[in-house]
Amino acid sequence: MSTPETPEEPRSADDGTPADGTPAEGAQVSEAEAELAAQRLERERIERRKAERQGPIEAGTKLSGTAADLLAAVRAVESGEKPSATVFEEARPAPRRPAPEPVRRAPVVVPEGPAAPAEGTVGEVREVLTRGGAPAAPSAALGEGAAELLREDPWQLLRVPGVRPEQADGFARALLGGEAGPGDERRGRALTVWLLEQAAPAGHTVLEMAALTEALGRQGVPGPEDAVRNAIAEGDVLVFQDAVGEPVGEDEEQPVRVLVGLERCALAEESLADGLARLVSSAPKQDGAAEEWERAAAAAEGSAADLIRAASGHGLVLHTGGEAALAEPAALLDAAHGMGLRAWAATHSTVGRERFASRVQGPGVATVAGLLSGSEGPGRDPEGALAVDLLVVLDAPQLDVETAALLTESLPDGARLVLSGDPAVLWSVGPGRVFADLLAARACPQVASRRPDPGPLGELVSGVGVGELLQVEAPEKEVVIVPVRDAGEAVHRTVQLVADSVPRAIGVPAEETQVITPGHGGAVGTRVLNAALKDRLNPGPGRFAGFDPGDRVAWSPVPGRTLPGRVVGADAEGLRLDCAGETVVVPRDRVEQTVRHGWALTAHQAVGSRWSAAVVVLPGDAVPALNRPWIYTAFSRADRHLSVVHGVDQALQRAVTDIPAKPRTTRLPALLAPQLPGAAE
Repeated sequence: MSTPETPEEPRSADDGTPADGTPAEGAQVSEAEAELAAQRLERERIERRKAERQGPIEAGTKLSGTAADLLAAVRAVESGEKPSATVFEEARPAPRRPAPEPVRRAPVVVPEGPAAPAEGTVGEVREVLTRGGAPAAPSAALGEGAAELLREDPWQLLRVPGVRPEQADGFARALLGGEAGPGDERRGRALTVWLLEQAAPAGHTVLEMAALTEALGRQGVPGPEDAVRNAIAEGDVLVFQDAVGEPVGEDEEQPVRVLVGLERCALAEESLADGLARLVSSAPKQDGAAEEWERAAAAAEGSAADLIRAASGHGLVLHTGGEAALAEPAALLDAAHGMGLRAWAATHSTVGRERFASRVQGPGVATVAGLLSGSEGPGRDPEGALAVDLLVVLDAPQLDVETAALLTESLPDGARLVLSGDPAVLWSVGPGRVFADLLAARACPQVASRRPDPGPLGELVSGVGVGELLQVEAPEKEVVIVPVRDAGEAVHRTVQLVADSVPRAIGVPAEETQVITPGHGGAVGTRVLNAALKDRLNPGPGRFAGFDPGDRVAWSPVPGRTLPGRVVGADAEGLRLDCAGETVVVPRDRVEQTVRHGWALTAHQAVGSRWSAAVVVLPGDAVPALNRPWIYTAFSRADRHLSVVHGVDQALQRAVTDIPAKPRTTRLPALLAPQLPGAAE
């Protein structure tokens, strides 16, 4: 593939906005309501699990040094005491005694959307925030008793989404004066929680102790180990010790790694492991004779037959493949319907739902959020489980641990769960790497599709998936490389491709062409590209919050979910959008937070959707953001034509061959191992 001769100097690819570009949560429409309802169910489930955790925790064996000290600290916390001062130092192990879990101080609850605080609360909090120099906007989000809490501990302001440590420090200095210092115990605890909250959207369910204390040190906490110890003592975070490998000999110590995490992520991951083990260990219901399953498999072809046979006798099956491989879960769903089973498929967006529904012969396709909330799908049986015999979840790499846990716990005993997806795409915008962890654990049957994506595009994308950037023959201009020298030329050529070159040479209209770029900020980010594309394709004054009828948009009903759509109008109720044939109304006060122009998206926003043509923009300042999953995801969004606006010189080749997915720290393999002896960590 050709590259420009004079690359740009590397610059920051973004202005601090996350690469997935998900705005603030929840417009008051069906997709958002469904997702929020699912989240409420998840919180209720976690509360039930917390009530069940009132017994002693098993003590570790053959531990010494820091690991033993840390476990001793946990025991001290469980008995209502503070850990000793030597918890994170190289000292002799303290005695370890199992004891019931203590009653922890309730954390500040930050609602997902606007709440109605008690009379006087807003005024009190606003007064405290104003006196501390903080904006008054978060006052309603802090909940009852927030004013008094902030007076006692101003660093609790970090619990409000979007507040940065430097802002909380300034607020604390304004309230406490000289008493507010970097070594304040309250600051260390709050920053420990804040760092773990920041790690969750980046995919981590836990952080290793060394990584967490190093991050605290970068925030100016003089005693990071003490800060973590205090956060553990107060019940703000949980600590774990997971075995690593096998002991060398009978008298050797078991290697462990010390991990710290938020309770919600930890309990969700534990619940997911329990639910998956239940599915793997339980035999599927005898809802169809073996002969019927075998006849269905014999009628299918290749790996579709393999998938049907695997699903017939197992509660959990993993299926991998690209776009063409979607025919295989479709064949499974059709076969199950033919046997009279309650079979459903679930996608992560309405776009994916419509795309897959066109492949199956009958009904039975819903979104994950709609399925969990009951607004779509079969509903629940009298025991509260989903009324399904078979559930196929598509785009499985997009499952975070909380959603996956809720799905798994919602399945009845004897049901079959098939997780299907392309393991090479970007992972979830949220904690965990569920699909990748399960593939690595090898705890259930795995069916790899033998149906490759066709043509030059399929060849190119398949090569990227295995770490090779291939020179492909593209006689019909299926793949075109457009070298550029600088940011200005990249913007100009992108607009030219979408508005003129691709429609004229390829026959794909502008409305079926999607631009994909690494970030929102920078000289060639989504903001700049969307402004230029709107000016060319749908100029207008932006009469409603910057939007006009006909504008392409990206709507995020909840964090981590982006739906492409088009503006159809606006009225007193809000901005009216058409998203995959579904009309939604975004209230006026939610437009700025949840709607962006959508001619240009990031790769995270584009996951789960495909277009006839894609223009992938790689400006010089994009180099730090590039890795193999990003390039694979961006390139594979095109069905017929791919144009690459290329300004990164050899960085594209290096990203494909040398830079895999950024690691995520999770506990799912370690949690599955003792429950499923065949699972490999």
